[in-house]
Amino acid sequence: MSWATALWDQLENLDKHTQWGIDFLEKYAKFVKERMEIEQTYVKQLRNLAKKFCSKQSKEDEPKFSCCLSFHAILSELNDYAGHREVIAQELGDKLHGDLMKYSQELKNDRKQYLQDWRKAQQHIEQQLKQMESDKKKFEREWKEAEKLQLRYEKLEIDMNVTKADVEKAKNQLSAQLQVVEENKEEYIIQLQSFNEEQRKYFNVTLVQICQKLQEMDERRSVTLGESYKSLGQLEQRVSPAISKCFQGMVNAGKSVDAKKDSEMVVQLYKSGLETPGDYCFEDFSQVSARTRTSSACTINGPKLDGVLPDRKIILGKARIKLSQWKRQVQFKTQTPNTSSLSLEDYSHLSPEQSCKKLQQRIDQLYKDLRIETNYRDGLTKMKEGYEKKPQLGDTTTLDTKMSESLVNIEHLRLEISKAESLYEDVIIVACQEFDDDHFEYDNIKPLSAGCCRALYDFDGQAEGSLIMKANEMLYVIEKDKGDGWTRARNCSGHEGFVPTSYLEIKDRVQ
Repeated sequence: MSWATALWDQLENLDKHTQWGIDFLEKYAKFVKERMEIEQTYVKQLRNLAKKFCSKQSKEDEPKFSCCLSFHAILSELNDYAGHREVIAQELGDKLHGDLMKYSQELKNDRKQYLQDWRKAQQHIEQQLKQMESDKKKFEREWKEAEKLQLRYEKLEIDMNVTKADVEKAKNQLSAQLQVVEENKEEYIIQLQSFNEEQRKYFNVTLVQICQKLQEMDERRSVTLGESYKSLGQLEQRVSPAISKCFQGMVNAGKSVDAKKDSEMVVQLYKSGLETPGDYCFEDFSQVSARTRTSSACTINGPKLDGVLPDRKIILGKARIKLSQWKRQVQFKTQTPNTSSLSLEDYSHLSPEQSCKKLQQRIDQLYKDLRIETNYRDGLTKMKEGYEKKPQLGDTTTLDTKMSESLVNIEHLRLEISKAESLYEDVIIVACQEFDDDHFEYDNIKPLSAGCCRALYDFDGQAEGSLIMKANEMLYVIEKDKGDGWTRARNCSGHEGFVPTSYLEIKDRVQ
């Protein structure tokens, strides 16, 4: 699996996770909304119930029994209780649910922006990679073509049956192809450097920042949910004292029922007020004398009972919810791979001048070994050509093995030379930065270059042995002008050749 595929999988996983987080937040918001609707329905039913059983008679006509007064107190407490539940419903709707939906929309916008930034950065780095691979393949294709032309030219050069014009034509074709190779090589190098820089920026800066933003967003979502959970419980806690008072009022109303008092009130309300009648006297009608009957009058007084309803005052203040935000700072630790050091000794324990001399000796020896190995390879090549023409001279299989070993040795020597020259130039630059003219003897060093020079003009390098250069390009002077108007120089890519001295601004020392 390529790193690009792995990153796309990672992006897809984060996309799913962050979407799940938002869905879960909205699921909880839906729970809060339905809880609010339940509270609203409950409040409405409680108030309808209290209104239904509340007496419609005037206060003068209402009975003053304690059981009736207690029931009215219970209905009043129930109405107050409904008011407290309504406060909970309002807080659930206006605060919790409203804030959750607003925060959910903010999360959606942030998530969309972060993921878009990630996709743009991912697409950009993949385009850079495709362009670099394209330039690489183009350079490789042109180089293989140049190798074919090189082999063709070498065969024509040693063929006695080929005309000089054919050899010259093959040479010109090879030169033109080498120029094309050089141009494609430069384009590949530039694109490779650009891709490496973009890749470092993508992995070390862009990707880290986007992941940090997504992580912080997800953490804020979890923190917000936790605070909302606490607010839901705290809302009940804040209202519960007032609700407890309502329940306590109902209990007190039950305790206030006085059966004896109610019975006495009934007696007082419905007693006649008449005296108990006396015994009837015997009437003897046989007696002639008249008797007078006396009667006593009575007055019925209806006592009046004044009843007083308990006077209560319940103060209810709206609760306020204060959400405290908590943020965590998370640092991402990035690791950079260790680079292996050169196997070549850098003579860092010596002075700059001595280090240069030691490195120069090493480079000279490597070039000497390279010439010997190259001559050995050329000899094997000619021997193989002879064996192929006259098989009786020997078997070419042994020569192929030796030639493969020689090619490996040549490649190894070239790599060592490149490392040594790079290290040599670094020592020269460090020496220039640390020493002035009185302390560093440049003339005592046999440098890889006789100094530095800057190209004043472009030079196409069409002639044999010449070097292509661009204006303002920095070059190393390998061989100074010997009076013929040409200077041998080497560019930063390691290519050497002659360039017009008049095209150069030569500096005596490396800058």
